[in-house]
Amino acid sequence: MSLTSPIDEYIAGLAEPARTTLAKVCAAIRAAVPEATEEAIVYRMPGFKYKGPLIGFLAHPKHCALYLMSGGVLDGFRKEVAAYETAKGTIRFPLDKPLPAVLIRKLVKARIAENEALKSRKKAPAE
Repeated sequence: MSLTSPIDEYIAGLAEPARTTLAKVCAAIRAAVPEATEEAIVYRMPGFKYKGPLIGFLAHPKHCALYLMSGGVLDGFRKEVAAYETAKGTIRFPLDKPLPAVLIRKLVKARIAENEALKSRKKAPAE
């Protein structure tokens, strides 16, 4: 990764408080998935890839959002995300309050497991 990744550039271009909030979210994601193969801006959204699309985030005018790039992972975390507005694979949170790092780590690890399982199924010989 270069000294300044596309994600770092995206965050640097944000106004406060979203800049600080998403910098913390990004740091938590990076800590949870140091093996991420790529950081990129795709469809104008910063995101991470690990054996396929993994997780992304955005600042919106009135909130920030974490995108799990999966419709099913969030179902296993309903209690942990009950305080947030959610939609299929998306968690919205205040501009000035990042999601807890522990929650981000759990979500990222669940996405890693999902991507690894998907990759292993694709590599398995047909019966």
